[in-house]
Amino acid sequence: MNILVTGGAGFIGSHVADALLAQGHDVHILDDLSSGKRANLPGGATFHEAGIESDEATRLFEEHPFEALYHLAAQMDVRKSVEDPAFDASINVLGFLNLMEAGRRNGLEKVVFSSTGGAIYGEPEYTPQDEEHPTNPISPYGITKLVAEKYLHFYHLQHGLQYVSLRYANVYGPRQDAHGDAGVVAIFSRALLNGEEPQIYGDGEQTRDYVFVEDVMRANVAALELDEPQIVNIGTAEETSVNDLFRQLRDLAGADAEEKHADARPGEQQRSVIDPSKAERVLDWTPAHPLKDGLAKTVHWFDEHPER
Repeated sequence: MNILVTGGAGFIGSHVADALLAQGHDVHILDDLSSGKRANLPGGATFHEAGIESDEATRLFEEHPFEALYHLAAQMDVRKSVEDPAFDASINVLGFLNLMEAGRRNGLEKVVFSSTGGAIYGEPEYTPQDEEHPTNPISPYGITKLVAEKYLHFYHLQHGLQYVSLRYANVYGPRQDAHGDAGVVAIFSRALLNGEEPQIYGDGEQTRDYVFVEDVMRANVAALELDEPQIVNIGTAEETSVNDLFRQLRDLAGADAEEKHADARPGEQQRSVIDPSKAERVLDWTPAHPLKDGLAKTVHWFDEHPER
């Protein structure tokens, strides 16, 4: 199958591209390298350096009529979305629509969309949050992901486009960017291995559902086989506080850093944990990596790749 992976030089996208190539697909990667890295690009994929909002992205669909689109490119930082909602929407809504219109005109059949299972629901009315939970995002980032899902429904109704929206919990693992404001596991891992004391924002009792990137990769591959529109949570249904996460990573890194707290950041939820039981039913997917095992693999990777 001829497939375009946006954000394929990024953390999750590069893992997905690896898996698709291993299955024998013809994979093209579109990435502007604003956060993705050339080192992540898998051999065997055709790389196009451009943004999803660009004319070059539009032309790609004309030159290489793609059968499927894996859309992972995004402005993914919740805090930045709060600081600049217009920029967030320019990428996550208008850039997305640029791809959808180009695909519609050139025979695109299916989209596998990387959504969010934390930010899209907002503070939980019950836990774990399933796909029927009310969607009340408290950040522009969560709003734009919900808007994109609504557009996917529109394109299905009006143009017959099939889609699967995967609502991820907090994804972590090898290749995650340790130098931005997103990706707390990577940020803590790098800092602790370097003998530094990373900041914990707020009191550290906020919880998240952490899912390993290799498990997310498997869900993406399975989603290609679905033949009807679906919205599916990809998580573990287990809550872990940031304080507990820090302590586990400190032990794995062999560090002795103290817990250092800073002011809470705007737009961040206090709790987030999602129910993946639908994924087991429709994708035959369950998370295979307990948190302690995934964290150990992640710390080992950062230890082996100090330049990253």
